[in-house]
Amino acid sequence: MRILLPFLIVILFLSCSEKPKNEPFTSVEVEIIYEDSVSIRAIEVMGNSLGYAGSNGIFGSVDLTTGKVRESIEKYHTIIPEFRSVAHTSTDFFMLSIANPALLYKTGENGRMELVYTEEGESVFYDALTFWNDSEGIAVGDSIDGCLSILITRDSGNTWNKLPCSELPEGIEGEGAFAASNTNIKVFGDKTWIGTTQGRIYFSGDKGKTWENQKTPIASDAETQGIFSIDFYDENLGVIIGGDFQKPDINKGNKAITTDGGKSWQLMADGQNPQYKSCIQFVPGSEGNGLIAIGFTGLSYSSDRGVSWKQLSDEPFYTIRFQNENVAYAAGKNRMAKLTFN
Repeated sequence: MRILLPFLIVILFLSCSEKPKNEPFTSVEVEIIYEDSVSIRAIEVMGNSLGYAGSNGIFGSVDLTTGKVRESIEKYHTIIPEFRSVAHTSTDFFMLSIANPALLYKTGENGRMELVYTEEGESVFYDALTFWNDSEGIAVGDSIDGCLSILITRDSGNTWNKLPCSELPEGIEGEGAFAASNTNIKVFGDKTWIGTTQGRIYFSGDKGKTWENQKTPIASDAETQGIFSIDFYDENLGVIIGGDFQKPDINKGNKAITTDGGKSWQLMADGQNPQYKSCIQFVPGSEGNGLIAIGFTGLSYSSDRGVSWKQLSDEPFYTIRFQNENVAYAAGKNRMAKLTFN
């Protein structure tokens, strides 16, 4: 007992001194890590670096330890593309441009980017990009010929094939996705959810082989309304958010939650803030209770699964990604920042 007593005292001291897990955030520190004349809506935390791509053909990475920035400009003939989608596998970085022509690049040889897919047409406009695993990935764009534009790769991003409309649910005229934060696609295991401008979700349970529609209560009465961002904590618990970026104070019909994988959605905090947001993310390690919503209207936080929210910061950003439970990175107009939540 004499031997055990000091050991138990040490254990008790350590356990009392640790900060309780899942304690709600009360503030956020914003540290600018990058500034330039570029709009950035697509970032990826890749181990100890932050990959990004934006307007003016600019793309690069920030070393999260040293702060060193490595940056390049990608041009296509005389065209300077605007990138709003990025993704990565364990070996490669990908970036996808909006508008005509669509340009999808992956890491090539000698540090240069290799063009692996192009698409031309007046209506071409791609919005988001992600991977299920190192071999299989997906990109989504606005509707052409009656259905969403969906690209699939099954060979690690070396080749991409566009799904024919015969393999997709019937589209709605003008339906697309918002290229606002690269978060209108979410994958979890074999499952995939895509939020659209019409306030509905394209769902696949088999990595894009078959598709169906899920209805949501998100308002889509105007072209500037719909689902801007989607995230899932697990295969059942998910959230969507949007609003109207031209009327950003509207906070009704702009955020919803599901607990059954998207089969049914319920509005959350309807008529209460947050108002328009372009990106929503679950806080890692929060058991699905912590949510961060971000946009040019600032940063809002919920610790109770979206029942109530508070504004933690008025700093404007377009998109956010967590590195761990307390640290995230955000990007917006002319800057990126490290966000430390306390």
